[in-house]
Amino acid sequence: MAVAGSKRTLAEMLLISVLVWSAAARPSLNHLENHFSAENESEEVRSAAIKRLLEVFGMEDPPAVHRHQQPPQYMLDLYNTVADVDGVTKDPNLLEGNTVRSFFDKLRSEQVEFRFNLSNVARTEKILTAELHLFKLRPQATATFNRHHFCQVSVYQLLDTSRSNVTQQRKLLSSRLIPVHSTGWEVFTITQAVRSWMVDEGSNLGLHVVVRTLGGSHVDLKLIRFASGRNHHRSKQPMLVLFTDDGRRPTTLESSDPNDTEVTSSLPQTPISAPSSRSARSLDNSEDDGASMPCQRLPLYVDFEEIGWSGWIVSPRGYNAYHCKGSCPFPLGQNMRPTNHATVQSIINALKLMKGIETPCCVPDKLFSINLLYFDDDENVVLKQYNDMVAGSCGCH
Repeated sequence: MAVAGSKRTLAEMLLISVLVWSAAARPSLNHLENHFSAENESEEVRSAAIKRLLEVFGMEDPPAVHRHQQPPQYMLDLYNTVADVDGVTKDPNLLEGNTVRSFFDKLRSEQVEFRFNLSNVARTEKILTAELHLFKLRPQATATFNRHHFCQVSVYQLLDTSRSNVTQQRKLLSSRLIPVHSTGWEVFTITQAVRSWMVDEGSNLGLHVVVRTLGGSHVDLKLIRFASGRNHHRSKQPMLVLFTDDGRRPTTLESSDPNDTEVTSSLPQTPISAPSSRSARSLDNSEDDGASMPCQRLPLYVDFEEIGWSGWIVSPRGYNAYHCKGSCPFPLGQNMRPTNHATVQSIINALKLMKGIETPCCVPDKLFSINLLYFDDDENVVLKQYNDMVAGSCGCH
């Protein structure tokens, strides 16, 4: 009996030990609450940071993802003209305004009527130039048309006579001669129409294209043909290109001189890839070790894929914003690009003439804009310039 009792006691002791070990191995309720609280706080910080970044780019919400859409070649070429491989503006004077939008024809008509939805353009934006891009197809060979070398193409704005005092049903916007046997893009200025549509959205009835011979007679649409939104590849579809200015202005630090070789030379000439998290972490530690490091410009890569924006941004995939770091010790040399105020402040600090006067700060003294090529919610492609996005050089201020 004594042996059996000792066995029961041993079993009970083993059970108690297991329970105690299990309780010790499980995280406490407070620990779990703290863990979830930290996760929620981290998610809140990320959400707030993304929202603030969207505000920098002038958006309330990220546009819809259009991974399989191909942007118009015109917009790709325009982006490559105004921006370098990192998205930095080559010359601020190359682009009219700071926003370019491309719209495809919403009617998708087989005829020569076109209509574009401009609802995504803010009423506050200044309309600078609007262009209708039509792709002229190669004409069919006919004996009756071989004697003609040019035709007159006119673009009209369709008017609603029931809503206004006008009696005409259309208004001439642009007209010019085009070689009959040519093929390729033809561009017509339609700025007046778009400006009127922005004032009264309901007046947007579309555009009408008329083709005539030099004698004034109408031309068979089978002879002079433009690609339509219904029967032709997206790369040839009718397109409206709109140049606007949203009123944003660069700070006084933004360089507007394309011949500013001193600042431009400090920008990267080759694409800079995003550093790995490990190398970035070691770089930060090494920088913290040397508080006496002189004021200088250091890399700061913004990766749109890591942020989760690669689905709607066409170019660039990211850009190097750079940041300024380092000390501004007395005496300030000209290589630190000090302002007169910074020089005086460093002298007061060195002589300890007043309490609480710190040394000057290492900050950007030149800023550059970047260009973003992206899809909006309606699958339109937008090219937009954003000011003050890249630290071109650093100085003591």
